[in-house]
Amino acid sequence: MNQIKAGIVLNYVLIVLNIIVGLLYTPYMLRTMGQSEYGLYSLVASVISYLTVLDLGFGNAIVRYTAKFRAEGKQTEQYEMFGMFLVVYLIIGAVALLAGLGVYYNVDALFANTMTVVELDKARVMLLLLTANMAITFPLSVYGSIITAYEKFVFQKGLNITRTILNTIVMICLLTMGYKAIAMVVVQTVFNILTLLINYIYCKRRLHIKVLFRNFRWEFLKEVAVYSFWIFVNVVMDRFYWNTGQFILGIFSGTMAVATFALSIQFVQMYVAFSTAVNGVFLPKVSGMVAQNDDRTEISNMFIKVGRIQYLVMGLVLSGFVVFGRQFIALWAGEGYEEVYWITLILFAALFVPLIQNLGIVILQARNQMKFRSLLYIVIATVGLAMQVLLAKKYGGLGCAVAIAIALLLGQGVVMNIYYKRKQGIDIVRFWLEIFKMSIVTIVLCAVAVWVMSRLECQGWMMLLAMMAAYSVVYVLFSFACCMNSEERSLVLNPIRRILSRKR
Repeated sequence: MNQIKAGIVLNYVLIVLNIIVGLLYTPYMLRTMGQSEYGLYSLVASVISYLTVLDLGFGNAIVRYTAKFRAEGKQTEQYEMFGMFLVVYLIIGAVALLAGLGVYYNVDALFANTMTVVELDKARVMLLLLTANMAITFPLSVYGSIITAYEKFVFQKGLNITRTILNTIVMICLLTMGYKAIAMVVVQTVFNILTLLINYIYCKRRLHIKVLFRNFRWEFLKEVAVYSFWIFVNVVMDRFYWNTGQFILGIFSGTMAVATFALSIQFVQMYVAFSTAVNGVFLPKVSGMVAQNDDRTEISNMFIKVGRIQYLVMGLVLSGFVVFGRQFIALWAGEGYEEVYWITLILFAALFVPLIQNLGIVILQARNQMKFRSLLYIVIATVGLAMQVLLAKKYGGLGCAVAIAIALLLGQGVVMNIYYKRKQGIDIVRFWLEIFKMSIVTIVLCAVAVWVMSRLECQGWMMLLAMMAAYSVVYVLFSFACCMNSEERSLVLNPIRRILSRKR
């Protein structure tokens, strides 16, 4: 539990660090690279990111089955499973390399109508680098999954924090020297490989992990494949869902529109991270609970407990963006990015429900019951894609955002809640009653803040940051007094008491 708590705290440290880096570094990058160059980088990165789906859900399977074997005391089975996955990932890495080369040789066919000759040449170089990065990542990613399964979150998150800081420092230096998009890809590749190698060394020397290439059990691989397949489908649709907007805009509108939409997606990624920071460390724990005693009442209570905590965090982020988002983006990105606020707000609102219920995905993974959600995601992504193509032609990025939001709200907002209640035994009615009671304070505070901001002329960073800080303090105080239960208050007060007791 100490590792879980530390993992959650360090996750939020990493999130805050990424946000600070993004808020300070991205404007500099935009002005140094230019909107077109940034759009080119975002487009290439979004295209190559489709190769990540070749993971096939096996990374999640390693975490789940390692946690299961550890709970059952089966160490040899763990080591044999690691050997099996390393072989599988070597094959996947080779497939990723071939797929990336296929994209490389078809750059002209895809983007010649909206890119210059210089942009096409840069795109090819970046595609080669990112493809090589992906091919190396797959086999070595086994060790990152092992560290997660062993719940060594302090090491893992600490490494990611260090990587984020060093990566940013190096990139600022290179941008200052005049390097642009290609340099970003080179730095990203180098730091990624270093991280993978450090994970490997940690597993060997600290966890004493062995990889046994024997007893390749085809029946077990079949069981894992069935489990992983539905996670794989979910990942494919997720990637398809969130990356098609930039791809479609790249075809119909060019790199400028891609840059605007990419900034909104960057905000969305930060927003999502606030939610997944909590549930991301729970898969080993929930898998162990399911393996030993799948108590539906206990798991339902955990769903509600984690959902309430996620609501407190996501409520602050969403309401804060409603109040301050427009002024922030105007100061942060400058002219030409006014549409970013509305695109981001639409996506934030649509994601709110699934994000406060993210533990539901962990529960489905632990129970090996991802099939329904994955099939539903196929429908969501298909509907979303069709609507994006129709709306993007006329409304650009806003059209893509509206299409994504409609499909997301119907699928994950409505259908999944019915499924959680009827098939997973989660007390959804109680969940929403508690969320509704908590929402009253958030809505009132947000409305008052919007009214205050409409009466003030917010000029410059100092005033905006002061207003944001004041709103955050008021939100925390009112949430603590009016929304939190005794257990949640203890989560806040106990660390403070421990710190004060040490000083005495």
